[in-house]
Amino acid sequence: MRQKFNKVQSTCIPIAIDNCNTDLIIPARYLASTTRDPKFFGDAFMHDLRYDADGQAIHDFIMNQKDFSEAPRQGVHEIIVAGQNWGSGSSREHAAWAIAGYGVRAVISSSFADIHRNNLLNCFILPVVVSPSFQQELFQSIAEDPQTQVLIDLPSQTVTNIATGHSEHFPINGYKKYCLMNGLDDIDFLLKNIDNLPA
Repeated sequence: MRQKFNKVQSTCIPIAIDNCNTDLIIPARYLASTTRDPKFFGDAFMHDLRYDADGQAIHDFIMNQKDFSEAPRQGVHEIIVAGQNWGSGSSREHAAWAIAGYGVRAVISSSFADIHRNNLLNCFILPVVVSPSFQQELFQSIAEDPQTQVLIDLPSQTVTNIATGHSEHFPINGYKKYCLMNGLDDIDFLLKNIDNLPA
């Protein structure tokens, strides 16, 4: 899951659920697992909205619909366009593990729960904060054409709706931006700079 982040251009999965909490992102029963297998957590991503009690796909849910059911890969569904206040509720880092395990590289929303946003960054997933109007434009573009692509440019901190040409600038902590662009977690950063630490 660790990879350098520069630019990502991809189709998107629209999950228009406001206040989508971490229990929806990954149900609590998965938290007891001791594995860190990405596939395990990726399979659990949005599980109880994707499947019924018998394990059958819930066809009305967006991730099971034909245009959005394909697993993320380069250029395809690497981005989620989410409702506002994405990742609210408990602070479980497993929610970020699930998103990363599913193959998503970035989540776009008009707002994120603070702890979840930081957990995403620690899993090398870019949380992109946009205006509510731009968020709704993205939802509309994807509804009109599921093949709509979005370009996220981390160096310039811009996100562009390819369908309309509209772009917005997004904020990111400078330290986290550096780590993402260089594929470094906090320990990697410290080791890289250990010679510069005061004695």
